[in-house]
Amino acid sequence: MKIDTKCVQSGYKPKNGEPRVLPIIQSTTYKYDTSEAMGDLFDLKAEGFFYTRLANPTVDAVEKKIADLEGGLLAVMTSSGQAASMYSILNICKAGDHVVSSAAIYGGTFNLFNKTLRDLGIDFTFVPADIDEAGLEAAFRDNTKCVFGETISNPSLDVLDFELFAKVAHRHGVPLIVDNTFATPINCRPIEFGADIVTHSTTKYMDGHACAIGGVVVDSGNFDWAASGKYPMLTTPDESYHGITYTETFGKAAYGVKMRTHIMRDIGAMQSPQNAFLLNIGLETLALRMERHCANGLAVARYLESRMADGKITWVNYPGLESCKYADRVKKYLPGGSCGVVSFGVAGGREGAVRFMEGLKLAAIVTHVADARTCVLHPASTTHRQLSDKELEECGVSPDLIRFSTGIENIEDIIEDIANALEKV
Repeated sequence: MKIDTKCVQSGYKPKNGEPRVLPIIQSTTYKYDTSEAMGDLFDLKAEGFFYTRLANPTVDAVEKKIADLEGGLLAVMTSSGQAASMYSILNICKAGDHVVSSAAIYGGTFNLFNKTLRDLGIDFTFVPADIDEAGLEAAFRDNTKCVFGETISNPSLDVLDFELFAKVAHRHGVPLIVDNTFATPINCRPIEFGADIVTHSTTKYMDGHACAIGGVVVDSGNFDWAASGKYPMLTTPDESYHGITYTETFGKAAYGVKMRTHIMRDIGAMQSPQNAFLLNIGLETLALRMERHCANGLAVARYLESRMADGKITWVNYPGLESCKYADRVKKYLPGGSCGVVSFGVAGGREGAVRFMEGLKLAAIVTHVADARTCVLHPASTTHRQLSDKELEECGVSPDLIRFSTGIENIEDIIEDIANALEKV
């Protein structure tokens, strides 16, 4: 099936007489006839559902759909995109380990890495999105366990050089983890370019309607966890499961199975069946919506570029503009489109940004991005507020940067709203 068909058909296959629409199994527990049957589930000797913190039929169907969309082996859904990012690291890193990450990542992820995970003893080196091979190579240490980046960074819109990051990561025997939230699998499937693990904040385009918080981690099944000897948590017995060794018992699924049975078991940031149901409805129209988001995003970017001549707009960044510094990467990794988010600056810096945003009527000022409704935010004073000026610079967030997320409304109405707001600048 083509990917837009998979959006509708994958994951849930009703049998004769069963509901056509994925049902919400709103139950924490599942009944079994014998203690032995239940014990086999706890020992990972049998597949099935025994507690919704680990697995649920509704959630399971949506996990299968997302894994299919990304071309992965399996997926684990989480309560939020932040939880997905955290799980992807904690599944293979412990105190004393090291991670190389692009600096051009979402502010919440940067804080998660730079504060919370550092406090847990995991060290991070943040590298520029434009780093060359020698610079990336120099960031690695003997204790480096993975590399992290975003397909299209939020909000600076840097485009990751997948093949460079994958090549250097694999040379060191570690996986590449990629947050694919902005591009979605409709516009980019990172596994095809060497990524080993893919994460999403499903809260954004996948849900598409700002209804349900969620996240997901997709395991490609391609990485050889035993080859380097760096991952004893996967290749040596886990005493909390009676000495099971994940790579020996689950083969290519070792990373994903460990995440569910260890990290999810102990931390418990699971996506609820209700949220999974809402997410599935959003996924069914994902391909259609991304086409509109991208068309509107490009039109807005071109309009903003046209206003640079009268001095209202100082700069525009959008992956798809001919002027984008990542034009070659866009053609290579995102030939069908990128996203609906445009970053730009207005005259007057931070004060000009505030006046512009307050002049918008259709676009709402909200702490969100990538849903059906056009919205706008000033990251330096909101999502990236806790970062220092130096950290803001490293993340590609200038004080005047406006993140404009084009929805699926009529493009003429969106542009008219922008034009009216620019009159106040």
